[in-house]
Amino acid sequence: MTPIDGQPILTAAQMRAAEDRAIAAGSSVEELMERAGAGVAEAVRRLAAESPVLILCGPGNNGGDGYVAARVLRKNGVEVRVAAMGDPKTDAARKACEGLGLDVEPFGVDLIDRQKQSPVLVDAIFGTGLSREVDARVADTLGSLVACSRLPIAVDLPSGVDTDSGAALSRSLGHYRLTLALGALKPAHVLEPAAQICGAVRVLDIGLHDLLSPYRVLAKPDIGPPPADAHKYSRGLVAVIGGDMPGASALAAEAAMRAGAGYILLFNESGAGDPPHALVRQKWSPSALRTSLDGKKAAAIVVGPGLGRGKEAERKLDTAIETDMPLVIDGDALHLLDADRLKMVAGRRSATILTPHAGEFKAVFGDYSGSKIDASLRAAARSAATVVFKGPDTVIATAHGDVTVAPAGSSWLSTAGTGDVLAGAIGAMIAAGEAPDAAVWMHGEAARRLGGSFIADDLARELSAVRASL
Repeated sequence: MTPIDGQPILTAAQMRAAEDRAIAAGSSVEELMERAGAGVAEAVRRLAAESPVLILCGPGNNGGDGYVAARVLRKNGVEVRVAAMGDPKTDAARKACEGLGLDVEPFGVDLIDRQKQSPVLVDAIFGTGLSREVDARVADTLGSLVACSRLPIAVDLPSGVDTDSGAALSRSLGHYRLTLALGALKPAHVLEPAAQICGAVRVLDIGLHDLLSPYRVLAKPDIGPPPADAHKYSRGLVAVIGGDMPGASALAAEAAMRAGAGYILLFNESGAGDPPHALVRQKWSPSALRTSLDGKKAAAIVVGPGLGRGKEAERKLDTAIETDMPLVIDGDALHLLDADRLKMVAGRRSATILTPHAGEFKAVFGDYSGSKIDASLRAAARSAATVVFKGPDTVIATAHGDVTVAPAGSSWLSTAGTGDVLAGAIGAMIAAGEAPDAAVWMHGEAARRLGGSFIADDLARELSAVRASL
């Protein structure tokens, strides 16, 4: 079982293509099924701790994987029961069922009363490709079985989630402890709400190669400490443009400092301010911004946290967009991105990072349906920017079509100011020539280390320890 960090993510169509390539290279459907079922059986055997196992099989090849797993488990001395939703409908699944050597029970509500006999549940009903709503009776029965099982495990995907969008196709899906992704991850493993239904996700190798996809799971960045000859400007200058809510821009500025930037300028209406004293505060003016950035090779601007939405805020945003420096647009500034400003953003020569949460995304790009990945890619193409679409799952999409997905992080991030911290950290990374992905990882890691009930100020301070660990 392989952890998911850095792993490729394949859509249902990409997964079918990968399987077709494996078959063209000499593997058969039956061989792929045998590898998948054996991998599931080994994982279940290790986790079941000799407990009896109930395997639920569907009519397709996902059910065939379940039949193979049942046969292998039984061969290894594990007590196994199998229940099926009708007869297998594919040749490979029929062969797997014929070689089972067990009586198959019908899938139904009668299983619920007997589930205490088999506290480990393996769901191999529906796998990749499901796009229709699950029958209510099937969904209710499956949800009850998952709820009363000590260890519910899904094969490839929990039955009842959409592979590509991560949508729940039933109202009564349970929450699994573990999902065993066959061959590669799918979007539903990392996109909400399906990711929460999946529980922990691990990848099983079934012999597929050339897993071609521009989508990946976020991984720990490999950026290391500053080089021996580093100085404050080579590590990156970040200019944060403040506004109506100075606390928000101060949070972004402190986060940029603690994420590794060498010099931070906070532009606000007054030169005064509270510690940290290493933060340089300067009165705002367009000329002051341009002068501070003149000749700096490693620099970036952050605009939006606490900016406000009045005329002065618009002027500040326009000044930032007109510069030839990498730019992070967050918070209030996103609400000011009308069609004309979005065209200005698309015409910039330097990198632009947009960091919307769901409400800000709607304000800039309108409503969307379907996959959050697809919506982020469309937004990135329209704005010629990198879009960091925040949320319980965070999707980072570039205008070139690359996608990184950060699976669900700490729910304690749902507090005021954490987005400002992320904007500042992204500013530090792009000023130093790194990708915004590194900032998203550090932000999530800082939250993980803090545990719970933290505030945004704690999160910003924790970035120092996280950055030092890289």
